[in-house]
Order: sequence, then structure tokens, then C-alpha cells
Amino acid sequence: MSDASPILWWVRRDLRLADNPALASACGSGRPVVPVFIHDGSVAALGAAAKWRLGQGVEHFARMLGARNSRLILRRGAALEVLRALVAETGAGAVIWSRAYDPDSVARDKAVKAALSTDGIEARSVPGFLLFEPWTVETGQGAFYRVYTPFWKAVRDRPVAEPQPAPGIIPRPERWPATEEIESWRMGAAMRRGAAVVARHACVGEEAAQDRLAAFVEARIADYKARRDFPAANATSHLSENLTCGEISPRALWHAGLSAMDAGKAGAEHFLKEIVWREFAWHLMWHSPHIATANWREGWDSFPWSTDETAAEVLAWKQGRTGIPLVDAGMREMYVTGRMHNRTRMIVASYLTKHLMTHWQVGLKWFADHLTDWDPAANAMGWQWVAGSGPDAAPYFRIFNPVSQAEKFDPDHAYLDAWIAEGRVRPSDTALSYFEAVPPSWGLSPADRYPASVVSAEEGRRRALAAYEARSG
Repeated sequence: MSDASPILWWVRRDLRLADNPALASACGSGRPVVPVFIHDGSVAALGAAAKWRLGQGVEHFARMLGARNSRLILRRGAALEVLRALVAETGAGAVIWSRAYDPDSVARDKAVKAALSTDGIEARSVPGFLLFEPWTVETGQGAFYRVYTPFWKAVRDRPVAEPQPAPGIIPRPERWPATEEIESWRMGAAMRRGAAVVARHACVGEEAAQDRLAAFVEARIADYKARRDFPAANATSHLSENLTCGEISPRALWHAGLSAMDAGKAGAEHFLKEIVWREFAWHLMWHSPHIATANWREGWDSFPWSTDETAAEVLAWKQGRTGIPLVDAGMREMYVTGRMHNRTRMIVASYLTKHLMTHWQVGLKWFADHLTDWDPAANAMGWQWVAGSGPDAAPYFRIFNPVSQAEKFDPDHAYLDAWIAEGRVRPSDTALSYFEAVPPSWGLSPADRYPASVVSAEEGRRRALAAYEARSG
């Protein structure tokens, strides 16, 4: 292998130039760098909103690379086949990528690394998606942490390297291989008319993510702990979509939070805890990959959850028409923005799994199709935390009351007014956008009567507790 041979940089969920160890390593070699994004099975399997948002990010990143006198080569197919073809076309002697931690990606990457090594091609994965590699955080007994608070205490004082600037130059190859056009991939096709609505609320790209972080630290991080649970308040960072696409690094968020804490901003430590909550989810997925698809705790497989995705109550939940205003507002926020406030996510999930006695897998699958910030580890852990079957879970008998939660966290109905149009004389633009975004086949109109509750807060609680007591008995 010649030292002058190109390096293929396999771009994945690291759509950024700054603080990108894979790109920095490739550029640091002095060899030509060929960035490539592969639309493989992992991309094809994404839900509608997540695939659309990733496509937006890839398209934006391609323009960024073009402005730096580089290119993003787009290819579709099985990762190994595509990489082998590009090695043959470019004479590349190495492939480098940012490490992934979900079970499907781990299996794919191991196979790719083994096959390329057999071919005589250097294949190397590097960290960059997490703050700490999962195998480096252990209890005193050498096991992984199963509870968040001890995990937080174990990592909060660990050193985290400073984020690095973007490389000054990305060395070019003498000839570029052919690229596909992203339009031909139709990554937003499954979104249908909803794409135009969600696009109004997306914040795509590295520069936008950095601006978002700066604005949050400047104006909102001080009050983050006090105000983050109020869904109508603009109190959170909104960086989840950027983080899941790798448009900003976790190290950048961590050091911004540390600087804010050093400056005496009261909410900064809680922001750091939320970054570590994401970290905890990915460490759990690495050590116990079944969390993505099955009950994490033993003894929950016999719990009498329904798996009927077409039941009338479940369809009402999916449509944001349960008759429980806070639940419906959360679902409608998701259809319009591609995101949902975290407090509302918990209430929406609790209503499905406890009031409607429906399996958390049904909700997780629905979220996977409709969230632009879909994160397989955080969402799997979040659903199971609420349902009671997961790590660090709330006890099953702890049931969110969506009525009292609304009274506590939306006392002036600002959130409900923002997302529910029925019965309002002058519905908000965001509330009306819901009817633009959802499928016409649902036959919904802002002139409809707001529905009666499919299951009241009191009835749902009684039903859930009866099922829990029967299981415990």
C-alpha cells in the first residue's frame, strides 16, 4: 500500500467538519481523502421522518464539502460491496469511519473490517459519537452500570478532550469517482405532504447546530433545570436532531455545558446530566443489545399488554385524538415539527402503555416513523423506562396523570393552545399545521368537535394498577 494512496472516509452519522476524529485522522495523514456516504440497509430501514431528516443533512453536508473544494460521493448498496468498488476505482489503501454502537451496525462494521483486512486494505473505526467508549465505564466489580445515578457519578469528573476545529484542508484525489444524485434516493418519499410542514421546523447542518448551541448557552441554560419541564417554554436546547445526525459532537455540548457551569449558570449541570443520560442509553445498548427489541427486565414478557396496533384506542393515540388534551398536543407537535418535548414524551408513552395497556413496542415503532431526532438507544430506554420494563425504570404503579401534569406544567394552556385547533375561535398556525401534515385518509378537519376521552385518566389508572397487581400476585 502506497503512502500516497487515497483514504476512503465512510461518512455516517457524523455530518460535520469540526471535532470529527475520523476526518481529522484522514486529513492528518496527508493522503487524498474521498468522503463517501452509503445508502445501505441501515438507511433504508429508517422510519419516514428520520430518513427524510438524514437526507436533508446529507444534502447539506455535500454542499459544505463542495465549498471546501472536496466532494461527498453518494452510493447505494451493501456497505462492503460499495467500499470494495470504490477501493478498486480509486486505488484507496484505507477506509476509516466513526464507530457505531447499535447491534446491527456493530455486526455490519465487524464484517466490513474483517473483509477489507483480508483484501489487504487498512480498515479502522474511531470514536466520536459518544463521550466515553462503553467498555471503559465499569463498576467496581467490572460490570456495566444498570442505574443512571451511579453511572453519572462515575463519569461526571472524567476528562473529556476539547473539541477540535475543522481541518484547514481536505486533500483531494487526482480523480473523483462517480457519484449518485441524492434526489434519486427519494429519502423523503414516505413523508408525503408532511415533509413540507416539518421542513419549516428543521434546523439542518453544522453551522445551524453550533448557532443553536450558542443561543441556548447564552440565553436559556441558566434556567434549564427550572423550566425544562414546561413544554410551552422555549427552555431546552433543541439539539436532538443535530446530535442524532452528528451535525454537532457530544464533546462540543459537554464543554459548552462545563463552561456555562464555571460561569455560574445554575442549569448547566443539569444539562450535562442530560448529555450523560444519552450516553447511559448507548452504553446500555452496547452491553445489552436486546433493549432495542425486547423487555430489558426479566419477568415482563408475560405482562398483559396488547399488541394490536389497529385497535380503536391505539388509532386514536396515533392520531392525537384520545380526548386527553396533553397527550394529543404532544402527538400533534410530533407530526408538525418532527420532535416532541421530553416531558410530553413521557406522558404520551405512559398513556399508551398504562392507560391503554398497549405494548411499548407499538409506541416505539410509531415514534421511529415520525421523529426526526430518532435515536434508537435513547428512545428504547425511554419507552421501557416509562413502561416499567427497562433499566432504571419508574415502578409500574407510578403512572403519569395527563390531567394533573397539564395543570402543573401547562397551567395557562399555552402548549395546548399551540397544538389543538378544535373548539378554538382562532386556532394557532401550529395547531392548523397538524391538519396539513397528517394523511388525508384520516379525514380530519379543524372544524371537527374535539373528541371525548377514549380512556379517562382515572379509568386508565385503575386498569393499569389492576393488571400490575395481578402480575405481582
